[in-house]
Amino acid sequence: MKLLLAEDTRDLNRAETAILTHEGYDVTSAYDGQEALDYLEEDSFDAVILDIMMPKVDGIGVLKAMRENNILTPVLLLTAKTEVDDKVAGLDAGADDYLAKPFDMRELLARVRALVRRGREYNPQDMSFGDVSLKANEMELSCENSVRLSIREFELMQMLMIHADGELSTDDILQKIWASEPEANEDTVWLYISYLKRKLSAIDSGLTIEGERGGNFKLLDTQAA
Repeated sequence: MKLLLAEDTRDLNRAETAILTHEGYDVTSAYDGQEALDYLEEDSFDAVILDIMMPKVDGIGVLKAMRENNILTPVLLLTAKTEVDDKVAGLDAGADDYLAKPFDMRELLARVRALVRRGREYNPQDMSFGDVSLKANEMELSCENSVRLSIREFELMQMLMIHADGELSTDDILQKIWASEPEANEDTVWLYISYLKRKLSAIDSGLTIEGERGGNFKLLDTQAA
């Protein structure tokens, strides 16, 4: 599972990253809100942990930007224990949960496990198409190189592979992958299509995804005879 951790206190960031990594999570660390937004623009995550008090862009600002850009990834906010207004503002902005500082690392792990469970369950089945392999246990897309996928990226790639002999409509994808999230729309699908296209390019695959925002999508092997 892929996590984004945004915490500007370096010692705490390192400690949280170490324990989450030890528990098997693939953690990307950011030290300010702008860095977190940059990572969110380039990649997909299964959950995001945001400290509210960060330089450049605070946690509430990051959260609002995520929701405005149809990034529906579950978010855990880290708040000061006495700042009730921060908790209310965070939940109003679309946070899924909050954890007050200081906290026990075991509680952080429990909150993250609950947060990740809110994501859809994926079908843990290895698949292949063209020069690409989709590995369920590792949550990896592999060709010449390999990249890690979030659950929704995995689901979408799996769906494209299953229907490689035809096309998938935006509505089909929304109903299959984002059925429990009524706020998801064609921009959400396009965002994840863009993530996958970048990752196919990154692993030097001959596969590409054809289609336009709001339309139909098809997985195409450009190296096929």
